[in-house]
Amino acid sequence: MQRIKAEVVIQIPEEYVLISRVELEQLKSNELSGVYWSMKDLERRISRKSEWIKENILYPPRFRKILDVAHGGFVYYPRSKGQSWSFHAQKMADFLNNRFYDIWTGGINYETSSTNAN
Repeated sequence: MQRIKAEVVIQIPEEYVLISRVELEQLKSNELSGVYWSMKDLERRISRKSEWIKENILYPPRFRKILDVAHGGFVYYPRSKGQSWSFHAQKMADFLNNRFYDIWTGGINYETSSTNAN
C-alpha cells in the first residue's frame, strides 16, 4: 500500500479564533462567574414561571435550607414586598444541574417506592 503525505494550509478568518476544548470549557464555566440572576432571568433559563420555581425549588424546606442566604446559601429571598429575588448565577446553575432528579421527582425515589408498594 502506498502512502502520500500531504500538507494542507487552512486559513482561519480574522474574526475566528481556534482554541482547545479545555479552554472552551473553562470559558463556559467562567461565563457565569460574578453574575447574578433576577427571577426573570431564572424563568428564562429553566423555562418555568416564577410560581412553579417557588413551589418546586425555592420554598420546599429541603432546598431552602441550602439556598437561602440566611442559611449561608446563594439565593436572596425577599424579606418584604418590593424587594427582588437575587440568585448567584454560577451556584444556582450548579444546584439546578446537580439536583435535577430531586427537583423533578419531589425527592421521591421511584425505584424504592415501587418495590415498597409490592
